[in-house]
Amino acid sequence: MNPLIAQKRKEYHNALIKSGILTVDKNGIPSNADKDSRLSKTISALIAKQLEAETHEKTEGQTLGGKFESVTMNFIRDTFLHLGNLRPGKWHVERLGNRNAIKTFSFVQYEHLEYLKKVTKHDIQLASTLGNDYMVAPDIVIYREPEPDEIINRQEYIVNDSVAMLSNMRMKCNSLPILHASISAKWTMRSDRAQNSRTEALGLIRNRKGHLPHIDVVTAEPLPSRLASLALGTGDIDCLYHFALYELVNAVKSTDAEDSIEMLNILIDGKRLKDISDLPLDLAV
Repeated sequence: MNPLIAQKRKEYHNALIKSGILTVDKNGIPSNADKDSRLSKTISALIAKQLEAETHEKTEGQTLGGKFESVTMNFIRDTFLHLGNLRPGKWHVERLGNRNAIKTFSFVQYEHLEYLKKVTKHDIQLASTLGNDYMVAPDIVIYREPEPDEIINRQEYIVNDSVAMLSNMRMKCNSLPILHASISAKWTMRSDRAQNSRTEALGLIRNRKGHLPHIDVVTAEPLPSRLASLALGTGDIDCLYHFALYELVNAVKSTDAEDSIEMLNILIDGKRLKDISDLPLDLAV
């Protein structure tokens, strides 16, 4: 019997294939490959072969990105929410978007951003000074509800109205949810997508009041050099997670591309690149 995360990892890859996200076109080029890069096409084809991807026409770019976010969100929801023994609480995993009523300022650490948005809307000079860097829209969020005193005091008498009256964890003191994690899902790392993820991370870091949420990125980019453009260094994202790291390692080793093999080893040994299966447990920290 396979453990839960192994099962869900397999289902995750199957969902990517069945939903037309991970495909191989009639020329043998996978949907996450850069058609102008021979190495990208080779590595992605080897990954697709291991995952048994099917031959279909590639989904349009924006649609593909949105689908990748949804499938990744489902994987996180189907795994992280089973870790209640490690992280008890009332947890939610959601994909943000224009149609979702939940925004970054819906969370207690960022509620002040709504006020800034309203003020700058009517003050051109202030708007030009602040810019819009403070407005961050994560792809996927994990958040928890504050707890009533009955839960906090269930096993031991912890609080009453004489102490901890400013804690965000107490429902009596705070009615807003607490942002636990912001996860950016980028199908590939071409153009300025890596920089966008870093900018989003810095926005969350600089504009928070209180606890900093986990800041992670999930990608299907096949080229180690492009993965390194985001993963190397510290101070912004927690870690970069690959949708199929085990398969990526096998594929890169098969190419005999020494620079790519070396870079991949640096990223993995340096704990800057992990597999999607590592994400749920890391989020429980």
